[in-house]
Amino acid sequence: RVMDTETRVETEYYAKVLFLCASALNTTWIMLNSTSDRFPTGFGNDSDELGRNVMDHHFLVGAQADVEGHEDRYYAGRRPNGIYIPRFRNLGTAATKGDGFNRGYGFQGGASRTGWQRLVGEMGFGKELKDEIEQPGAWTIGITAFGEILPYRDNRVTLNKDVKDIHGLPTLTMDVTIREQEYAMRKDMQTTGMEMLEAAGFKNVKGFDRTYAPGLGIHEMGTARMGRDPKTSVLNAHNQVHACINVYVTDGAAMTSASCVNPSLTYMALTARAADHAVNALKRGEI
Repeated sequence: RVMDTETRVETEYYAKVLFLCASALNTTWIMLNSTSDRFPTGFGNDSDELGRNVMDHHFLVGAQADVEGHEDRYYAGRRPNGIYIPRFRNLGTAATKGDGFNRGYGFQGGASRTGWQRLVGEMGFGKELKDEIEQPGAWTIGITAFGEILPYRDNRVTLNKDVKDIHGLPTLTMDVTIREQEYAMRKDMQTTGMEMLEAAGFKNVKGFDRTYAPGLGIHEMGTARMGRDPKTSVLNAHNQVHACINVYVTDGAAMTSASCVNPSLTYMALTARAADHAVNALKRGEI
């Protein structure tokens, strides 16, 4: 059932197969709102796992430094891609590094020349200010860490029936926080980032760990996880809802872990695999 947001007219659609890919939290919001006698706590929610295990990626932590020299140089043509440093912590069979966290992280970053923002604090004016704004500042370099946040069952979203949207539907309330594991990883990200920049010979190296809250990494995952056991998961290995196999969920809601890389290509791969499975299942008359 779909509501036209302008006319408020509701239309029901029927199909043999349904793919739900509204983004992790919106997919779960739709499923939680889709109740019936069969699914009183949300569509496919026999396990009470729907809405749980919310994950994101670490963000707003890393290191930055000044780059001496090269002030006679600027970007030539199209600026090349930035820096990517793949994960190097806890590789192979190692479970922990000994610094209080599991899994790992990578760095993304780049170098650039400072711009007009450097002059904001000077509060200049007139021709002198305009001329200065046109001149690029010194070179700087920065690396920002993206790391894995673990799934915790009590990190969850639920329906708030007291706060409704403009269409009269309950909204989502997030009860999600990071734990000691994540704080230990963030400390290591900052320290290691500084060590890298210092070893490379950059100057005035500074670490940063700005205020972070789950969601700021904009890589929300989990909430309708895949799994072999219908008692502990919402979807099976083919992204089908355990209790209704003609419904597939192939966005971030299906994820069981976050890794430390951008997840979009994984969502695409899961969707392609699930689409192939659905086509073959239809041909066999299984759905």
